[in-house]
Amino acid sequence: MWHSKARPLWKVLLVCSFPRTWGSSLEDQCSRESLPVSLGPSLPGEAKNLPSYPGPNKMRDCYCTVNLDQEEVFRTKIVEKSLCPFYGEDFYCEIPRRFRQLAFYIFDRDVFRRASIIGKVAIQKEDLPKYHNRDTWFQLQHVDADSEVQGKVHLELRLNEVITDTGIVCHKLATRILECQGLPIVNGQCDPYATVTLAGPYRSEAKKTKVKKKTNNPQFDEVFYFEVTRPSSYSRKSHFDFEEEDVDKLEIRVDLWNASNLKFGDEFLGELRVPLQVLRQSSSHKAWYFLQPRDNGSKNLKPGDLGSLRLNVVYTEDHVFSSDSYSPLRDLLLKSADVEPVSASAAHVLGEVCREKQEAAIPLVRLFLHYGRVVPFISAIASAEVQRTQDPNTIFRGNSLTSKCIDETMKLAGMQYLHVTLKPTIEEICQSHKPCEIDPVKLKDGESLESNMETLRQYVDRVFNVITKSGVSCPTVMCDIFFSLREAAAKRFQDDLDVRYTAVSSFIFLRFFAPAILSPNLFQLTPHHTDPQTSRTLTLISKTIQTLGSLSKSKSASFKESYMATFYEFFNEQKYADAVKNFLDLISSSGRRDPKSVEQPLLLKEGFMIKRAQGRKRFGMKNFKKRWFRLTNHEFTYQRNKGDPPLCSIPIENILAVEPLEEESFKMKNMFQVIQPERALYIQANNCVEAKAWIDVLTKVSQCNQKRLTVYHPSAYLNGHWLCCRASSDTATGCSPCTSGLPANIQLDIDGDRETERIYSLFNSYMSKLEKMQEACGSRSVYDGPEQEEYSTFIIDDPQETYKTLRQVIAGVGALEQEHAQYKRDKFKRTKYGSQEHPIGDKSFQSYIRQQSEVSTHSM
Repeated sequence: MWHSKARPLWKVLLVCSFPRTWGSSLEDQCSRESLPVSLGPSLPGEAKNLPSYPGPNKMRDCYCTVNLDQEEVFRTKIVEKSLCPFYGEDFYCEIPRRFRQLAFYIFDRDVFRRASIIGKVAIQKEDLPKYHNRDTWFQLQHVDADSEVQGKVHLELRLNEVITDTGIVCHKLATRILECQGLPIVNGQCDPYATVTLAGPYRSEAKKTKVKKKTNNPQFDEVFYFEVTRPSSYSRKSHFDFEEEDVDKLEIRVDLWNASNLKFGDEFLGELRVPLQVLRQSSSHKAWYFLQPRDNGSKNLKPGDLGSLRLNVVYTEDHVFSSDSYSPLRDLLLKSADVEPVSASAAHVLGEVCREKQEAAIPLVRLFLHYGRVVPFISAIASAEVQRTQDPNTIFRGNSLTSKCIDETMKLAGMQYLHVTLKPTIEEICQSHKPCEIDPVKLKDGESLESNMETLRQYVDRVFNVITKSGVSCPTVMCDIFFSLREAAAKRFQDDLDVRYTAVSSFIFLRFFAPAILSPNLFQLTPHHTDPQTSRTLTLISKTIQTLGSLSKSKSASFKESYMATFYEFFNEQKYADAVKNFLDLISSSGRRDPKSVEQPLLLKEGFMIKRAQGRKRFGMKNFKKRWFRLTNHEFTYQRNKGDPPLCSIPIENILAVEPLEEESFKMKNMFQVIQPERALYIQANNCVEAKAWIDVLTKVSQCNQKRLTVYHPSAYLNGHWLCCRASSDTATGCSPCTSGLPANIQLDIDGDRETERIYSLFNSYMSKLEKMQEACGSRSVYDGPEQEEYSTFIIDDPQETYKTLRQVIAGVGALEQEHAQYKRDKFKRTKYGSQEHPIGDKSFQSYIRQQSEVSTHSM
């Protein structure tokens, strides 16, 4: 079994990422279904040369949206009064469905708060790899209704011979429109219908289906008949006068429309054109088609007159086999902590051959966290690095595999800790918007240096206090790692009494808290980049906190700017150094308290969604209302607006299941249900990405509830029965199995097989370096002289042990490579173009077919 798991990433600098939905594949709906695409850093970074506004000031207030096809999944902040707005925002999401293109739209908001589209950038899914992790300027394109299409149509054609009453034979074409899927929602609704036209050089005959209300997946199943050829005895001349050979000049055109009551008429949703030549080999043809845009002359518009948008799209896609396939490589990696020396282990070898340590650290840490082995592994590589360090002042200061692995562990295990500690204070600083500039050269008119300095001092004190008093909340895995760092450093540099502190502070302050204060949006502490004044305030706070945490003996020397050295005099008191040491002692102590004993409510997710009334009141209206939802590890609540008292509170232990709700229940997309003992709460999220994120986090936080359901109803209970199974009792047992379990640990939702697949891909891409490293081991085993320059970049402490590991790695990678190749060959043989999974018009599949044909030809 093989699953395609895409991890999308983008950046623009807009950062977007499409990773898989825990367990599935964009390409193959195999066993684990998740959006395997990752758009990583890839959001709109900036735009330039936008057309000026036709008013006196000419400036625009612009924002950018990120769309999967035509569904908006992210929106940037508004940049006011600019024709070259800078966004610099990051966006990352798991893609929960198939998509054809990734689109970025630039909108202008006028004084009446109305938004109009300036232009767009659309990147087809098959083209995303071209721009992977590259800053690229894209010309904005015009947006018109005829080019904004999505969805697919299931069509059947049949050419029938008909014998008339007089015994004469003629041909009629039966065109059957079965269904459509994935049509766009236009202005909040979709009431689609189709027109079917038989068109040729001299005729055009159109027919129309019924309108299907409130659905973007309409089931039409209507048949239309067209006379294709005249009876041979028919002599009267008319526009239906065709010769038999003219059939090849005919085509069936299907146009999809959204029925509208507006005065502007119905909206075009897409079209497809099928020449009757498809019936030349067979009298019937049945296939799925992607809807296509319509050419309305927009090609005559000048390119480049709308400006351009800079994007950095990171797109990765993982194809994952069943767990057994990875056992040899995975077992080799997991025993890395026990290998002597650790430099001869498979995990360390990966760090040696990768171009950037970061690309090795990310999958390694996730794999070791998943299997509970991250602490011994990091302890082993940290101890080895400390032994190679000559100066205690440079300990863990380089971009080594150790530092990158600890960074990644803190990012995964410590994000909630970071939010609980810093978010309230950061939010207050952003909202108060008080000036804190202390550089005399940068002071604005009317600002007081003394007042600004006092405000900044208060902010630094507050941030410092919340950090140094948060030690009891530090995640256990981080504390265990800090304990190993402290012990290794103290043992290596016994004469330096401060090294046990600096070894830990170089991570917790320098690489964890300080960056989060400096760029809070990158750590989800703020939804967007902060304004320039607030950003400057946070920069000054971050620099001060970093210096306080470093326990540097010469504080003034830590600053290049004299005004910072002057400001730091406020903190030259022993109490600050004592607080830092007490905090570091607590988070790096062995056998510390159980974190559950001091557990407090942790905010996991919040935001506006639409919910249906639960019917708790006997005669209450079961309508839909917009509410502010808030999830902690204790309860799930909603209120009218953020900050209001809760209207309803659901204890986490009362959540029996969280599952998607079929669209047909209420004719609404992106719905899910939170099932409780007495009723289900039906909720609609803003888009498919948000719906999946809520389902995932609600499932994770309630995963260990003892009374969780194993079956559920995928549709709602309406009009006295369940729509899915037609059972009449509202307490009837569910008719579908619940989604398979997810890891209970909220922060560490990791797929071990997927991470092993990524490690395999890295090893495979650096195979030449693995082979060179093997040569280096052989050279050092037989020749103990000066190193050859081409081998000097590798750390090889034990050539024989390292050689043995390399041989096992290369064998494991080779076996997986053969398995991937065989799967692709088998898939190529069984895949049908025109199927529901690969409709006609699927360019990415056509590209895949060409590649596989070339591979097959080459192998023959």
